[in-house]
Amino acid sequence: MNDCLFCKIVAKEIPAEIVYETGRALAFRDINPQAPTHVLVVPKEHHADAAALAQADDGLADDVLKAAHAVAVQEGVADGGYRVVFNTGPGAGQTVFHVHAHLLGGRPLTWPPG
Repeated sequence: MNDCLFCKIVAKEIPAEIVYETGRALAFRDINPQAPTHVLVVPKEHHADAAALAQADDGLADDVLKAAHAVAVQEGVADGGYRVVFNTGPGAGQTVFHVHAHLLGGRPLTWPPG
């Protein structure tokens, strides 16, 4: 996708603070953090949203979730608890249409969110 912000970050055409990378996923700090730890985890392959990710080839969604957990461990929030959020569609607050998981931690996370 030529105009996709996250595709450009994956291609390293736009700088980002990358904190974790695998062959299929990339994690980088959110530029507008909502918690002390706020990292976005994206598949390197473009899929518009979580629904599209769920329909992708076997294992891609699993790779994204495994990467999110690895980041939580690396960032020191795994033991205390963290949240993984996929906003799907504009009504849910999705603004970049390349599926991404928000990994949030480092503070109490109340329920319900939003």
